[in-house]
Amino acid sequence: MENKRFEIGSLFSGGRVPLALAPMAGVTDRVMRAICIEHGADLVTTEMVSAKAVHYKDKKTAELALLSDSERPAAIQIFGSDPAIMAESAAELFDRFRPEMIDINMGCPVAKVVKSGDGSALMRDPALAGRIVRAVTDAAPCPVSVKFRAGWDRDSVNAPEFARVLEANGASLLCIHGRTKTQMYAPPVDLDVIRETVNAVSVPVLGNGGVNTPDDAVKMLGYTGCAGLAIARGACGSPWIFAAVRARLDGREYIPPSPSERIAAALRHFDALVAWLGQKAGVREARKHLGWYLFGLRGAASARLRINATEDPDEVRSILGQIEEASRQ
Repeated sequence: MENKRFEIGSLFSGGRVPLALAPMAGVTDRVMRAICIEHGADLVTTEMVSAKAVHYKDKKTAELALLSDSERPAAIQIFGSDPAIMAESAAELFDRFRPEMIDINMGCPVAKVVKSGDGSALMRDPALAGRIVRAVTDAAPCPVSVKFRAGWDRDSVNAPEFARVLEANGASLLCIHGRTKTQMYAPPVDLDVIRETVNAVSVPVLGNGGVNTPDDAVKMLGYTGCAGLAIARGACGSPWIFAAVRARLDGREYIPPSPSERIAAALRHFDALVAWLGQKAGVREARKHLGWYLFGLRGAASARLRINATEDPDEVRSILGQIEEASRQ
């Protein structure tokens, strides 16, 4: 496959504020990515891919990195802490799947990732982080972005300085999650450190963390001056958040989906997962997504319990139909 080199500037054409789907392990699979593109995401990112797994030819890793035309522009996110292996894996993944970007994970706070020196552990070693970025940018024939956090903990917030190191070593786009590693996903999101990071570098910076509504988006953009947004959990069960935020930024009215439309979207997501993974695995994988789609709807709690107790696709469809019917009463 041949493709024209993707340019970061294309995300900002016409003064556009890019809205990206942030990577989430176990969530942003190929179905989720394609659906978010349909709803207006300007960029999506795969679940994180282990550079060591690529190096050792793990077959399951290829499935995480596989990209279709319906989910582009897309970045493949890799994680690891060995510059040579990261570079080798980035080059191989680009050669096989032709992503528009390679994204480096320096923000994952999960213990099994951090204990190996990967993810947000790299925020404690900016020099190594810089060597990794340099190695990957030298190896990958596409732009390289980096996702990182405010810092390791509240006593070692170093995102602005860290960002300078990443930029100096060739990163074309940065994405900062405004929480520390030890904070995990607990509030609050530190908008001040996002703003300081934006002001510390000349490359575009996407703000990430706590963007669940158009109001959240406007607040983050206005306060931090970030070039765009990376939306994560705000898109779970609500892929239309991209369209809603875009309408707010454009000054247009946005009518949120009705309960019936939400159910229809959930069913479409469900059917796509079953078609891809098969009935048993598809139903299991869909459970969390359906829980997010149903949140707040009448009868949602009991429906989730029933969905989690079955592996029959037809039963799941029947349950969704019952919720849709109840929503119209």
